[in-house]
Amino acid sequence: MQTILDATSADQVVIVADHLRKNFPGPVVALDDCSLQVRRGEVMVVIGPSGSGKSTLLRCLNGLETVDSGRIVIDTVPLDDQETHRLAIRRRVGMVFQSFNLFPHLTVEGNINLAQRLVRGRSRTAALATTVSLLDKVGLADALHRYPDELSGGQQQRVAIARALAMHPKVMLFDEATSALDPEMIGEVLDVMRTLAAEGMTMVVVTHEMGFAREVGDRVVFMEQGRIVEQAATDDFFQRPAKERTRAFLGLVV
Repeated sequence: MQTILDATSADQVVIVADHLRKNFPGPVVALDDCSLQVRRGEVMVVIGPSGSGKSTLLRCLNGLETVDSGRIVIDTVPLDDQETHRLAIRRRVGMVFQSFNLFPHLTVEGNINLAQRLVRGRSRTAALATTVSLLDKVGLADALHRYPDELSGGQQQRVAIARALAMHPKVMLFDEATSALDPEMIGEVLDVMRTLAAEGMTMVVVTHEMGFAREVGDRVVFMEQGRIVEQAATDDFFQRPAKERTRAFLGLVV
């Protein structure tokens, strides 16, 4: 199997995915020979119809799902059967899901501090300082002692982003982070994601927000039936799509 990297770009690449295949029980091919690379500081946007394999791709990139074949490397660490490698990658990769997955019995402080204390081994003082700084970053400086059920959906998702950032990841994965939100709350989450992109965070974003994709994405990947149909620089993708299937999809959503 040959890597998709070349010698001149290898030092800039943070994510490598070579010929990924993933099957679920029954006739479901979730990923069918998918290859891509993401460079440091790049925002890659993944779009496509429901069931096209977008979420499975993200879950494979951070080790929540195992691929049946292919190769994944994150920040030079191979995602393989070695537990030390898998733990290292989970420290390097932050993920934000559709559902917020906050612990309802913990305050915002408790939710963000927990992994810092257990995984990173930080003192409560150090964890709290990080939490306060990140809450300010996501516009929730006054939410430290509140519980999730006291927050709106958009606020909870911003807490989830702060929790992921608290681990100081090299890569952030967003799996349709705004799809569970009311329309008026989507903007506040996208604003945080725009800030991260502007600061140079390496991001892979699954989204249905085409305006966000055009504004923030450096490159767009279009998936269907577990395959990458097309990937291109954002302007080229939206203005000059090469594949007929891509043009048909964009005609429905743009």
